[in-house]
Amino acid sequence: MKIIQTGSIAFDYLMRFPGHFKDVILPEHLEKISLSFLVDDMVKHDGGVGANIAYTMALLGSKPLLYSAAGQDFPDFGRRLQAVGVDTSGVKIIRDKFTASFFANTDLDSNQISSFYTGAMAASAEMPLAESGCAAGDYVVVSPTDPGAMSRYIDEAKELGARMIFDPGQQTIRMDTDTMRRGVQNCYAFFANEYEFELMQQSLGLSEREVLEAPEFAVITLGKHGARVFSHGEEFITPIIEEAPVVDPTGVGDAFRAGFLHAYLAGRSLRHCAEMGTTTAALCIGQNGTQNHRFTWEEFKAYFRRYFDDQGELDNY
Repeated sequence: MKIIQTGSIAFDYLMRFPGHFKDVILPEHLEKISLSFLVDDMVKHDGGVGANIAYTMALLGSKPLLYSAAGQDFPDFGRRLQAVGVDTSGVKIIRDKFTASFFANTDLDSNQISSFYTGAMAASAEMPLAESGCAAGDYVVVSPTDPGAMSRYIDEAKELGARMIFDPGQQTIRMDTDTMRRGVQNCYAFFANEYEFELMQQSLGLSEREVLEAPEFAVITLGKHGARVFSHGEEFITPIIEEAPVVDPTGVGDAFRAGFLHAYLAGRSLRHCAEMGTTTAALCIGQNGTQNHRFTWEEFKAYFRRYFDDQGELDNY
């Protein structure tokens, strides 16, 4: 059983605005908005949703196959992923393109305004899922990447008998209703944040209950309020680790997914999975960038046990 992680590979350009977006965005004049934010600093980091999730899963000991497209500037990035245990053999290099780029501006409330340049990522739509080695029973995480690639992976995962985990993320606003419907109907499970989940319901014209009744499990992240986990009519909320220092919220949702999925693949309870995700999210948010957190398994266990009782499960991975 393999886990195949699709999704973007990108360089992140992260900026900080020393104010509050809400103070300069006038809701009554959104139809003619024209703003420029003077930022205090900018840093460049490795990123991309697919790479972020694969990175943290590898830190925990999983061996995800990253299946995506990157540009001519990927080799050093790829070596850094390989160094922590990510299988990058599924990354297609597009020699005449640069790797996708993500530009994020974060205010003092940790709100973000972002833009994304596709670059080499567009070639993901030309990568059949079968070429990843995907087989029946494998897990395929369909995370934000080229919309055409996401659409084909939804269908191809079903054809191959794989368990598709639907994670539309930032592409929720770009996804047409038919693709969204196939994603929800065909998925084994899905992840979304609170806002994305509302957009999902609006796109499909379905109630919360109707969207949640089919998957094996669903996770709705709630920012500072934690995460809601649903499975077969049951629900619980796992809170965040409030003591965690907030340095940069970029990629925290990806780190949460990685921790959750690592535990799920090990056959752990959904509550334990959510606690694992909460812990990896806390370790990520304390660093600037989405792939700059580092920890050994022993360090992770010690941090986890400061806030949660694993009843010895962490000793049996």
